[in-house]
Amino acid sequence: MSSPAQVLVVGAGPTGLVAALTLLRNGVSVRVIEKEPSPRLGQRGPGNMPRTLEAYHFLDVPEIAQEAARIPPMQSHAFGSLSALKEFPMAPVFDPTHAIPIINPLAIGQCNVERILRSHLEKLGCCVEYGVELLSFEQNEERVLVQTATKDGTSEKIKVQYIVGADGARGVVRKQLGLTFLGETHDETRIVTGDIRFKCTELSRDHWHIFGDEAGNILSFRPSKEFGDNDGWQLFASGEKFDVTSLVSSKDALYTCIRESLAAPVDFVELIWVGEFRPNIRMANKFGEGRVFVAGDAAHVHSPTGGQGLNSGVQDAFNLGWKLALVSKGLAPLSLLDSYTAERLPVIAQMLNITTDLMNKTFGETRGTVENAFHRGRILFMLGVNYRTSPIVLDEFSAGLPPVAAYGVELTDELVAGDRAPDAPGLVEGEATVRLFDIYKAMHHTVLVFSLNVKSARDVIKSAARHSALARTVVILPATTATELHVDHARVLIDRDNYAYSHYLVKDDTRVVVVRPDGVIGAIVAGSPGVDAYFTLIQGIQRS
Repeated sequence: MSSPAQVLVVGAGPTGLVAALTLLRNGVSVRVIEKEPSPRLGQRGPGNMPRTLEAYHFLDVPEIAQEAARIPPMQSHAFGSLSALKEFPMAPVFDPTHAIPIINPLAIGQCNVERILRSHLEKLGCCVEYGVELLSFEQNEERVLVQTATKDGTSEKIKVQYIVGADGARGVVRKQLGLTFLGETHDETRIVTGDIRFKCTELSRDHWHIFGDEAGNILSFRPSKEFGDNDGWQLFASGEKFDVTSLVSSKDALYTCIRESLAAPVDFVELIWVGEFRPNIRMANKFGEGRVFVAGDAAHVHSPTGGQGLNSGVQDAFNLGWKLALVSKGLAPLSLLDSYTAERLPVIAQMLNITTDLMNKTFGETRGTVENAFHRGRILFMLGVNYRTSPIVLDEFSAGLPPVAAYGVELTDELVAGDRAPDAPGLVEGEATVRLFDIYKAMHHTVLVFSLNVKSARDVIKSAARHSALARTVVILPATTATELHVDHARVLIDRDNYAYSHYLVKDDTRVVVVRPDGVIGAIVAGSPGVDAYFTLIQGIQRS
């Protein structure tokens, strides 16, 4: 029996790869298996929301944002005509702010997200094992025993501490855990998607083109530079007008459909892949049991409208990953992992309602104009996703505030433990200038001590130092402070432009904000007792 890793990740999509990378960054050994024989082709879910792009930043994966492209404006047409009926953005374009430097979604194919994430795993000595399928597992209080098999029939028994099931809606992990997966499948809605290369000089590559009619039939082409020689398109088709079975089984039928819809000369180069899916709206009753957890499509599935699938899976994995790392290293008890379901399940439940509503507007009975169907509001950026009701957040200042939705819009006039931590640039450290987003990392908590001077921060620094296995301490002084700029066990920064004090709504002489490894505020407290109380929650020490 082999025991090569502490954690087995089942599934090598973005969810599984982010879970593995979070663990590896934290020094936890990981093994990743994938039953498919090789990486999957296709852009599939290309929309990456700002909150997800922030997660990649904290995980030190800059290439995804570097390779991604802005989502082009949409242009609507009638079938059989290239004349533009209307141009409109899918979502309003916002200017970055000092608090939210990554504020607009970006498009990059899922296959390329996976390629980039795999490259980072490989740098850390972890290679995805393709063609390896999970057959079964059994767990007890100390470990999980796993049975796997390869396509050639070779079997292996593995002993690990934990399993992360990112093996999709039909995966083995959730089924063997016995979790429910209640919901519905919209069999009447059949959607074709794929990647194709063709040239049509009359079809602008500066727009996302949508051909539609009053009956709700839709054929769209999003230009992509990720494959081909400036001739790549991602296509979607839905509606009774289309013979879906023919489109996915016959290249000639698909090419004919495109020619007739464009009514213009088309030079087809290559059909890279094409497939069909039907909206499936389901969610598990909980996201883990004992030492085994599910994330992404293994835990919840929904309509692709709104681009929330990949993004929700990545954030599941990031939320679970840092907690699983602490438990794996003996820095927190197994009970910490209960907070994974407690935090993510309310978010996902509300997200399902949002994406289902968008699906109905796009393909269902409540559909309106093409512009209305494809409009995407800022709530989908996920910047307002919060864990305010989590059992492991602590806020000494938020009493009396009304409750807010777990999947809501960001609120700029209040900041509560469980919210997204804002960025702040212009922090001076000696001769250098840094920003908070470059200090926050997936490998540790960050204790921000807002204080008028280092002397008044010493008690908090001393308290935070007792938790140095989990956290790094940063003292932030106002620009007007004249004091010594060195202290043991902490970095000292000057808030030259007052962005940090402003974004964190600091008005008291001393306030402490603890930022978790996933960029979420874990605690907002007044001093050292609050710091100790927060880390007591994380480490499971009973308070008197």
